[in-house]
Amino acid sequence: MALDLAYRASGEGRDTAAHPPIVILHGLFGSARNWTSVAKDLAQTWDVYAVDLRNHGESPWSAQMDYPAMAGDIIRFLDSQGLDRAHVIGHSMGGKTAMVAALTHPNRLASLTVVDIAPIPYESGMSAFVTAMQSVPLADVKRRANVEAQLAPVVPDPGVRAFLTQNLVTKDGALHWRLNLDALADQMTSINGFPEAVLDRSYDGPTLFLAGGASDYVRAGQHALIHRLFPKSQIEIVAGAGHWVHAEDKQSFLSHVQAFLNRA
Repeated sequence: MALDLAYRASGEGRDTAAHPPIVILHGLFGSARNWTSVAKDLAQTWDVYAVDLRNHGESPWSAQMDYPAMAGDIIRFLDSQGLDRAHVIGHSMGGKTAMVAALTHPNRLASLTVVDIAPIPYESGMSAFVTAMQSVPLADVKRRANVEAQLAPVVPDPGVRAFLTQNLVTKDGALHWRLNLDALADQMTSINGFPEAVLDRSYDGPTLFLAGGASDYVRAGQHALIHRLFPKSQIEIVAGAGHWVHAEDKQSFLSHVQAFLNRA
């Protein structure tokens, strides 16, 4: 069942029929607020909706966490906002969600931008992150710094630890995770994967795959599959950027995306 997603809106209330807005989909462990700065810049030209995907941020929780379900949430969101079409930008898990939405509901996307992910299954260490987060005794911890310290043996990168602990909120004087960690742990195979059921489909709209030059998520060997599923796709590289392209080199990210959207 499709869920009603939480979101943050930016822009001037432009005519959506003539000027489709942008919908931004974050990656695993992220949220709409991670995209606040990018959304503010894009909102100078387009209305922007940054959404919290299910089991993330302020959106509802569900035991189901596969891409057809998450793509269904996006279509429900467009319907709830009265949007016939939108430019959809998705990073990582959000990129897979955006791809499945495009392949299953191609008439609802004015364009598709996929940030540093390909339509393939991946092996990842994210299950270990979830387990580490579940193991922190939040009832006995009062400060985010203490949580970061407990995550350090499994999550050695301090930037990643800070990113994960952005999902801590205080309720009734105690820390809680905004993430549905049980669902993420149970559904990690689906999150790492990509649904075979859509591999015989295609999205013929304008498509940009934007990869980080220092990331290995989008490789040359995957380009043929990308072009088969998305015949009008172009693949561009942000030199020196890793997986979080939009955060590591925001200006280059914006330059690529704005140029693409102006052509779309």
